Amino acid sequence: MPAAVYSAKHLTKIYPGNDRKANDDLTFEIHEGEVFGLLGPNGAGKSTLVSQLAGLLKPTSGSIRLYGIDVVAHPEAVADYVALQPQGSSAVGDLYPHEAIYHTGRFRGLTSAEARRQTGALLEELNLAAIGRRAINQLSGGQRKLVTLALAFVGDRPVMIFDEPTNELDPEIRRVVWEKLQALNRRGTTILLVTHNVLEAERVIQRVGIVSQGRLMALGTPGELKARVDQRVRLELLFKTDDETAPAMLARLGEARPLTRRHWTVLCHREGARDSIDQVLGRIGLDRLDDFRILTPSLEDVYLQLGGGAKLA
Repeated sequence: MPAAVYSAKHLTKIYPGNDRKANDDLTFEIHEGEVFGLLGPNGAGKSTLVSQLAGLLKPTSGSIRLYGIDVVAHPEAVADYVALQPQGSSAVGDLYPHEAIYHTGRFRGLTSAEARRQTGALLEELNLAAIGRRAINQLSGGQRKLVTLALAFVGDRPVMIFDEPTNELDPEIRRVVWEKLQALNRRGTTILLVTHNVLEAERVIQRVGIVSQGRLMALGTPGELKARVDQRVRLELLFKTDDETAPAMLARLGEARPLTRRHWTVLCHREGARDSIDQVLGRIGLDRLDDFRILTPSLEDVYLQLGGGAKLA
């Protein structure tokens, strides 16, 4: 097993004046060279945990080690190894994007020439070149998010933490960001990905922790966690119009549940899934459907079936 980059033990955070634990006895490791996903709904305690890992917030109790360094005792050491993409960018709001990226690179030890090169490349790669000379606080929410991503990318830190990296981004640039994260990981960068967008994150994460109400509900590879839940295949059908015959037809395929009058989900056992799909295509026909999807268990299913309550995304 690769060495641990981060090791957190019994990490607990309680904010003053609040009895509720924002993080409650969290113990986990992040291994060198992996993409570790931290998934959970809004308010689960993900951003509080990130602030502690980044040395920006002191835990109430517990320990954090980064490459063996005690982060609680030496929070200043984190900057030598870790780049953080936070959800906000207020600290550099008065700068132009190219200034913020360039000076961040210089702070991280790049030569002036290399900082300029990386700044130009990131502005181009993230479609920021056209607004490189507008103050960051004058940009749209999506543009500010791209600037915070560029600030994490510049300087090639061995560990990168991304807090909701694709919120507010359009589909095309989201794909660019995911491809960039995968390329960094192939080069050996350790990535902590914090998100509630499980459908996108599931494609890139290699190991995952699922949190709810400050507690770690599950930890493992996506495959290991999915093996713990209902393994039935889910068929989702959206009829073009209300169909009074739908309940009887779908009941023959498996456990049918109406989501709306036209939208149905059917749970069928894996060994009978092919026959159920054939019946959808043959007896119902795609011409009667606006949409037909075949879904296997997801990390969101893991979360819900382990008692998480609200949906992740």
